[in-house]
Amino acid sequence: MRLAAVIGDPIAHSRSPRLHGHWLRRHGIDGAYVPLRVRARELEDVLRMLPRLGFAGCNVTLPHKEAVLRLAAEATPRARRIGAANTLTFRDGGFEADNTDAYGFTESLRAGAAWRADRPAVVLGAGGAARGVVDALVEAGVPEVRIANRTRAKAEALAEAFPRCVAVGWVPPVEGAGLLVNTTSLGMTGQPALEVPLDGLPADAVVCDIVYTPLETPLLKAARARGNPAVDGLGMLLHQAVPGFERWFGLRPEVDDALRRAVLG
Repeated sequence: MRLAAVIGDPIAHSRSPRLHGHWLRRHGIDGAYVPLRVRARELEDVLRMLPRLGFAGCNVTLPHKEAVLRLAAEATPRARRIGAANTLTFRDGGFEADNTDAYGFTESLRAGAAWRADRPAVVLGAGGAARGVVDALVEAGVPEVRIANRTRAKAEALAEAFPRCVAVGWVPPVEGAGLLVNTTSLGMTGQPALEVPLDGLPADAVVCDIVYTPLETPLLKAARARGNPAVDGLGMLLHQAVPGFERWFGLRPEVDDALRRAVLG
């Protein structure tokens, strides 16, 4: 039996077991993907133990994404640029750390809407998720990435870490943009709504929210009301899981409507 896991603290909320479980059943793979609550003080010991128990790898969620990168024997260039890892593959003598958030974002955007990479993009937030999104946008060749964060210093730090990025005010300039992305938790169930005016945003600009609970956030609802194409956050979750599943279980799975239904329950 092939084994993989998702580790974090807390972990009960994770939809990754439902996601990977769907693929395992669909392809008849003799395997299992399990959630493991791992406290910070246990992290290093757990990562040494998992391969001994037969695990091929694991996903990593909060609060361990930065810590696992420091513990990795090897890390991909993308994980190093982003400064965090969410996908580990165990090898003799340690593990390789990767970050598939940028890949998941790019693929979700490609599947959800036609967007203009030759125009500026606006990114709301400057945390770990923002770093993955910014990395993807820079790699796509976006000429300017405008980073808005309530704490200006964090936006400036992120802008300095990547080329063609600039820190802007919390109410960002959206004129001429081809894409606006929310990477904050605002708008998530139980969180305050994200209140960012879309006045001035071109009618063909794509609006994306990486929040997927609820699927239709206030930001996406406002975007659709004014005619802008909108992309929800579930696609990023689904697509970022593809590389890890392929490495651990030997088959590249498909992201489709059946998977979305399975994950949403």
